[in-house]
Amino acid sequence: MRVRVIGAGSWGTALSLVLVRNGHTVELVTHDELTAAQLNQDRENRQYLPGYRFTETVSVVSLGRQSGPANFTVVAVPTHAVRDVLPQIGNGGIVCLASKGLDEQTGGVLSDVLAEVLPAAIPVALSGPNLAVELAKGVPTAAVCASPDESAAELVRKAFNGKGYRVYIGDDLRGVELAGALKNVIAIGAGMSDGLGFGDNTKGAFVCRGLAEIARLGVAMGARLETFLGLAGVGDLLATCNSRLSRNYRVGLAIAQGSTLEEAVGSLGQVAEGVPTLRVALRMAVERGIEVPLMSTLNDVLIGLIGFDEAITRLMERDTRFELGEKKD
Repeated sequence: MRVRVIGAGSWGTALSLVLVRNGHTVELVTHDELTAAQLNQDRENRQYLPGYRFTETVSVVSLGRQSGPANFTVVAVPTHAVRDVLPQIGNGGIVCLASKGLDEQTGGVLSDVLAEVLPAAIPVALSGPNLAVELAKGVPTAAVCASPDESAAELVRKAFNGKGYRVYIGDDLRGVELAGALKNVIAIGAGMSDGLGFGDNTKGAFVCRGLAEIARLGVAMGARLETFLGLAGVGDLLATCNSRLSRNYRVGLAIAQGSTLEEAVGSLGQVAEGVPTLRVALRMAVERGIEVPLMSTLNDVLIGLIGFDEAITRLMERDTRFELGEKKD
């Protein structure tokens, strides 16, 4: 197959490496001609994913200079750039959405943006516990690609599925997108927990209750509950909340160790999707009447409204009720 990957950060580069290992040809698309020329010259992404060489089956071009047809297009740019990038990738075909976030303008998932901008396109969402560096290394990894069009999901699955990357298909497009986006918020809090020196009890409770929150909100936004128990939900949540390779985890860790939000994000050199996603998620929760005390408290810490001591007191002194919802008669 010939696959076009939009976005030459660590994530887009890692996905490109998987595709060429599986015998496919990749056109990697970056935001400007200078970066494209540098990547073609270096034959590796020294800025975002150094040490992993491009084969001759990878060509790098700048956005707007794509050449020839592709079996499908992968979008792996920061969420805030998706709306601007989509009009430049063509009129339709299969579009694999690998970015993990919510549209700040509408609060919707990225397939909603795709339907708005390119109504003829067929959406597929790719998500799971996929840290870019580990994916590039080729360690055993799994993911799910979801679409209402099973043949489109199967095409994407076949392209990515290989020796080190096991890919499943699903049909809960919205659920896979929401799980992948919302778990980044919880990862910030998990990093804070570790940065404050709390133990595994604390983080285990935080991640578990965080999962309950993102699942409640996700279902209210159109997801299926069981999707949050799969690779896009629990799988991605476990990886992201426990790894220093996770940008969102590192943001929380740095803030707990004394950095401001701006310093923590700035030190990454890349986007931490959980920060803007948190703002959108809170807006969506308010509109739908969904209680999200962990996310609300986390936001108050990030904007400097409360400190860590007050945040802990607020959460630990909340009334306790039935863990899994209302009592059944």
